[in-house]
Amino acid sequence: MTRPYIPTRANEPHNTIWFETSPRHLAGRGDPRRITQTLRAAGWKNHSNPDYPHVALVSPDYRHTLVLEPEPKSYGAWWHIRGESEGRSWYTDFGANTPVEILAALTDALLKPEPATTPDIWPALASAGWAYERDEHGNETATHPDSILRVRRWTVAPSERFHWTAEAALPNGGGGRELLWRASLDDAMPRHLIAAFTTALTNDEPVQRGMYDVPHSHLVTQEQRGPQGEQLAAAHEARLKAVRAAARKARHTAVLTAGSGPVPTAASAAPVRSH
Repeated sequence: MTRPYIPTRANEPHNTIWFETSPRHLAGRGDPRRITQTLRAAGWKNHSNPDYPHVALVSPDYRHTLVLEPEPKSYGAWWHIRGESEGRSWYTDFGANTPVEILAALTDALLKPEPATTPDIWPALASAGWAYERDEHGNETATHPDSILRVRRWTVAPSERFHWTAEAALPNGGGGRELLWRASLDDAMPRHLIAAFTTALTNDEPVQRGMYDVPHSHLVTQEQRGPQGEQLAAAHEARLKAVRAAARKARHTAVLTAGSGPVPTAASAAPVRSH
């Protein structure tokens, strides 16, 4: 039976003319499948309700969840990630216009073993030309050279817990800032995850977007060049293939490790005789 053709935006990337768009932190949300299909390839289970417009994924060990839940306000939090590490729960939320290429740095890090050492976050930002400040309360701020994007680790009072935020916002002329997108990260998160996300903010490589797929066209530069439909689809499939292979290898290693317990000694291996 031939399946009906139903034209939707999900038929991309083949039905779009792609433009090299920079800077990436102002390029808009992008294709969420960059994240959701990668997690699915890694073995995350789909717990979504087909009758509700959201995506809910759970990691194989049930320690992490990701929910993509669009809401009417395009600047609200669409992405929600919850996790558990060393007995502590943590969370992080991302606004709708957070570029998926930046958020994917964090979700990709979830699929890899925790590194032995974690990169220093603030020196990495400073070396990329960001301005760094620390106040008397220990609050830290790094600001992108364009003054639109900034990362903060802050607390209301010295005795309170710290919070992380990354914001892209424009001065509104009244002393405030017009929010473009915001990320909120829990200070209880493993540091390598925060470092993966903040390091991705320093990447100045352009991303591919359609001409009308950017929320603020006056803030970006778009050139009709770079990979197009077939190339983008092939690169995406290659990424998924690599993730599937890595997941299979990890499962195989886990099985071998579980099956190679301590070799019994002669004494322990001898049967116990009853008298």
